[in-house]
Amino acid sequence: MKIISEQPKIIVVGSSSIDLVLNTNHHPAPNETVMAKKYETFFGGKGANQAVGTARLGASVYFIGSVGMDPYGQQILRNLVDENVNVGFVHEDTENATGTAYVTAAFGKNAIVVVPSANSSLATQNIDMAEKIFSTVDLVLTQLEIPMEVVENVYQKCKKYGKKLGIYASPAAKISPEILEYATFIIAKSNELSIIFDEESREQTLRKYPNKLFVRDDTNSTIYYNGSEMKYYRNDPEEMPNKMGMGDAFTSGFAIAYCHGNIIDDCVKFGNDVSLKVSKKRGSQSGLPYLKEFNLSEK
Repeated sequence: MKIISEQPKIIVVGSSSIDLVLNTNHHPAPNETVMAKKYETFFGGKGANQAVGTARLGASVYFIGSVGMDPYGQQILRNLVDENVNVGFVHEDTENATGTAYVTAAFGKNAIVVVPSANSSLATQNIDMAEKIFSTVDLVLTQLEIPMEVVENVYQKCKKYGKKLGIYASPAAKISPEILEYATFIIAKSNELSIIFDEESREQTLRKYPNKLFVRDDTNSTIYYNGSEMKYYRNDPEEMPNKMGMGDAFTSGFAIAYCHGNIIDDCVKFGNDVSLKVSKKRGSQSGLPYLKEFNLSEK
């Protein structure tokens, strides 16, 4: 993969949260109580993960989101600032708590309950307040842990200023045909395609969006259609202590490679390589790599 000397400029519009992870011997069944072996706290939220991920990979990043006026919200803001992310357009909500995610982890699988809280209060006016920076960036990233009307507003801003839009369509929700058509790239989970798109087979859906739709599964594999054939790239970790944040890590790597003008094959490969690294540490952000960890050629 090549990198160019100019630093990519990216806006990430999305969620932030504190992830509360309970490590257990098995996931509890209904009406069952289990004992946790360990309790851990991590920074998370798909938007914040991608903001940190792209910043560590060398981008100049603005994060637009919403946190509560509480200790968790202050911790998130301090962490983002420490990661060189601009938080000047983060809304601080006086009525709702900072978002949290409760994760039960057992045998390499996670059961997750997300409490959006302040993330749900992110509004179109918060995007309007940041409109001046949309004209200055190379790419805008968003996800679906925020209200859909905000995603629609982000799309309208990108269209107005002719900016590229990348969507990590998770958690899965129906997306308007206009956004699907406009998006530069869409990343989705293999088991959620039928929610996002019409009821079609995976292959039919991929063929409708050549070099645009990239389908992921939890083995760090990515499939896409390049206009003539299905392409498949898999990069299995020897051990996978963490599966949280792998999709955000892939999105971050893909986005950075795309901003540097790489071909789609190299964007997918770099996204998978970034995702592989994040799987080796606990937490969604802990293992996000820095650009210096890769042997890349500058052009």
